[in-house]
Amino acid sequence: MSPLRIIFAGTPDFAVASLAALLDAGQDLVAVYTQPDRPAGRGRKLQASPVKALALERGLPVHQPESLKRDPDAVAHLRSLEADLMVVVAYGLLLPPSVLEAPRLGCVNVHASLLPRWRGAAPIQRALLAGDERTGVCIMRMEAGLDTGPVFHRVDTIIGTRETGGDLHDRLALLGAEALIAALPGIADGALDPEPQDDRLATYAHKLTKEEAVIDWSWPAAAIARQVRAFDPWPVAQTSLDDAPLRVWEAQAEPASVGESIPGSVLQADRSGILVATGDGALRIRRLQPASKKPMTAGDYLNARHLDGARLG
Repeated sequence: MSPLRIIFAGTPDFAVASLAALLDAGQDLVAVYTQPDRPAGRGRKLQASPVKALALERGLPVHQPESLKRDPDAVAHLRSLEADLMVVVAYGLLLPPSVLEAPRLGCVNVHASLLPRWRGAAPIQRALLAGDERTGVCIMRMEAGLDTGPVFHRVDTIIGTRETGGDLHDRLALLGAEALIAALPGIADGALDPEPQDDRLATYAHKLTKEEAVIDWSWPAAAIARQVRAFDPWPVAQTSLDDAPLRVWEAQAEPASVGESIPGSVLQADRSGILVATGDGALRIRRLQPASKKPMTAGDYLNARHLDGARLG
């Protein structure tokens, strides 16, 4: 396959693997679009996106419009690039029809779910929260609707029983890059016939919020364990003890009998973990983070704190 003239649009770490794969495959990257630099860190200094950092390192032209829907000059410039294809990976900006139709072969997206399940902003975490046993990546033709386009290529994978949101993010980023490179020849020569999605099976992956990371101890232990895994590394599952926040980084559900214990009550606390009563079963906390401290094992935490009779939440 001859190199394609490709516009790449992406912003976060998840998109970096796909951009790197296109470069390594010898494709002709004519431009990289990424979101504008944002304030970050304690100093709130402007910080370039991970995609911009790689693009500049590899000498690629970078464009950072605030919007492609309300900036006709930005759209005109994009169209002037006369690209064969636009590859979009977690860009974060909506593409108007004028952009979707600009490249000769249209726009394709690398999406981290098995569409039509988990359309939207947080498919990785929603799959974990729901207890899905499998997930994957899809290479999809973009349409005006949110993740509604037909799928050129999909690769599925089993979700590990202890896999966190961060673990799965990193694994699907690489899987997505591999799937993109595998699909490109068929997209370029028209050999791949994209499969329409069944809208009746669609679910929506809402954007994550800090509020939903607060643990409700009346939930079943299995659901709380999934919450802990899904929200690692952000926004991190959280509870409280004596009105002070307590982050929970690692925990597992256990089919323990909690009797008449109130959800959130500490049943046992030793070096194996902190066993907490839930609405169904118990949760053993193995790694946690008190306010203004670094994450630590439950054993280390208990060296300085006794939890006899304590209740979380």
